[in-house]
Amino acid sequence: MWRIRTFILLAGIFATTSALIYLIHYAIFRDTHHIFIYMIGDFAFLPLEVFLVVIVIERLLNRREKMTIREKMNMVVGAFFSEIGDQLLRSLLHCMQVNNELSQNLNVRPNWTRSDFRKAVNFARSLHYEPDCQELDLEALRALLLEKRQFLITLLENPNILEHERFTDLLWATFHLTEELEARATLDDLPDSDLGHISVDIERLFSLLIIEWVAYAEHLQSNYPYLFSLVTRLHPFQETPSAVVRA
Repeated sequence: MWRIRTFILLAGIFATTSALIYLIHYAIFRDTHHIFIYMIGDFAFLPLEVFLVVIVIERLLNRREKMTIREKMNMVVGAFFSEIGDQLLRSLLHCMQVNNELSQNLNVRPNWTRSDFRKAVNFARSLHYEPDCQELDLEALRALLLEKRQFLITLLENPNILEHERFTDLLWATFHLTEELEARATLDDLPDSDLGHISVDIERLFSLLIIEWVAYAEHLQSNYPYLFSLVTRLHPFQETPSAVVRA
């Protein structure tokens, strides 16, 4: 309500000021013809001025602002994968029953094109798999997630994540799995029903994780080829990851 009143008050002040200036002009020159010529000319230019200022310039500024925010978000995503994301990928990959299929479709190479990245993302979104928790060290996974909890909270405090819904979903899925594992006194000898519940949480997290990872790898290829080169050598979707550059 206060904003509406302020808007109305300002509109009245500006309109009154304009009217007073026109009255002063008339009082001095007594020339209504001249006043209306310029008034109509100003009104005639007004639609074009609105188009240039409100639509063209505002869109250019918004686009530049979004590009800046996107760049900052990619830095946040990069920090996530450096700190915990890559470790999660390696850990969770071992319990996936479609390990070979994942490797075939997500083995990002230096010569990948935009089409290859799109196919990888579509593959990750359409793939349905059930993690085998028996092949996963849940205690080690819980320890990793609890160790990095404060770092994840710091990421959530970044206002720019509101512009990145996919990454926000990934963070929430990570927090949810952390809480599920922390809530259990022990992760040994869990009933099959409980392991099945945890498997659903792991599947959700892993799906979001690989989609975000592929998108981040594509960003690095376009903007930071030296970082992309390291990613292609170290990612877990290949037989022998190694930082060593080979001919």
